[in-house]
Amino acid sequence: CPSSTVTMTMGIKRRLKEEIPSIEDVEEVASEKQGLPLNTENVEKVLGDIRPFLEPAGGGEILLNSIDGGIVKLNLNGPVKQVMTVRVAITQKLRENIPDILAVQLL
Repeated sequence: CPSSTVTMTMGIKRRLKEEIPSIEDVEEVASEKQGLPLNTENVEKVLGDIRPFLEPAGGGEILLNSIDGGIVKLNLNGPVKQVMTVRVAITQKLRENIPDILAVQLL
């Protein structure tokens, strides 16, 4: 949530300035994103790693529908479509491996 990030950032800055009075300003240092670039091939690669785990979770299939900007749209079919932990795990695994993904929509 952007407002939580801003609040946390302000709190960190305030605390640092309190503890180290000589600090004039605090600025964020951008970290380099690690992981795979966002493209069809890499999304399919990660989905390939996920697919074997769908059968023990109830069965079903997952197919890439499209990539729209940073939004990955997937078709999830079968019994696993209703299992929230599977839906969350798919989203987490994709975003963990491909940090440029902004959102995952399971259709």
